[in-house]
Amino acid sequence: MNISFSFIIPVFNRPNEIQELLDSMISLDYEEPYEIVIIEDGSSETSEHVIKKYDDKLDISYYQKLNTGPGDSRNYGMGKAKGNYFLILDSDVLLPSDYLNKVEDFLSKNFVHCFGGPDDAHKDFSDLQKAISFSMTSYLTTGGIRGRKNTLGKFQPRSFNMGISKEAFEVSNGFGNIHPGEDPDLTIRLWKLGYKTALIPNAKVFHKRRISWDKFYVQVNKFGLVRPILNLWHPETAKITYWFPTLFMGYTLFSLITVFIGYWYFLALWLLYFVVIFVNATIYYGSLSIGLKSVMAVLVQFYGYGKGFLKSYYYIHLLKKVPEQKFKKLFFSK
Repeated sequence: MNISFSFIIPVFNRPNEIQELLDSMISLDYEEPYEIVIIEDGSSETSEHVIKKYDDKLDISYYQKLNTGPGDSRNYGMGKAKGNYFLILDSDVLLPSDYLNKVEDFLSKNFVHCFGGPDDAHKDFSDLQKAISFSMTSYLTTGGIRGRKNTLGKFQPRSFNMGISKEAFEVSNGFGNIHPGEDPDLTIRLWKLGYKTALIPNAKVFHKRRISWDKFYVQVNKFGLVRPILNLWHPETAKITYWFPTLFMGYTLFSLITVFIGYWYFLALWLLYFVVIFVNATIYYGSLSIGLKSVMAVLVQFYGYGKGFLKSYYYIHLLKKVPEQKFKKLFFSK
């Protein structure tokens, strides 16, 4: 199969991010032509003036549309794209210069209709961004599910760094209207259609995560809310591991209670875990400040996700509420 790539990038009120991403794409050391499709998802602050700067440097197709969410915007872009393999990125990522070469090399040897790649923090990112990146990608927190292990066949790509063939897009109809959660939903539907997915371990992106503590909490809380909905739609994919953040917060509360009756053992185990987090993050980034912030990031991640998961499970699986009615803010109207 002769592969022609089209990057698909939805953007919402983030012209500065698009400029940084396009700057990184200028430095791609890929010799074959490729297309960049940017979809303005109802932004009040558009990126049009930024994109015009690259007219003579990159092959960009730019579209403006009403706000219907990132999933539908990606579908719109893939419907307009000229290539036969779509590379889906978030607007807050940067690409290493060898990104396209890594993708092409893998697909030429192990072709799959859908793949995902890992994310990491760039050396120039802030301490907070690096701490959140550690929390979201470390084996000690997420077990590598976002791309830190060689997972083939059943890897669930994430839409900050994801590829899908034109064939698989057309057969599956692309992303649904839930957000977040539209990427694992699409992956699971592709599996049901007989398509395989894979991780390309060395096709990483630098994920900037334009984030504060409050925004990070909102993000992971939504992740928690979404998972029981996905488990309802795709019960065969439900795992006990999705309960771990909720169970961890329960253990935290239990540990604190036992201290008052004279038992320190459970709290000591809890503290040991965070000592390991602190040491690991400090060594990885060479910074005590990032190590401390990583401990905070893990606490926010577990609490936000665990609380959201428990709330959603209660309403969706126990009270049998309709997801689109109970959690309207997780769904976009097309």
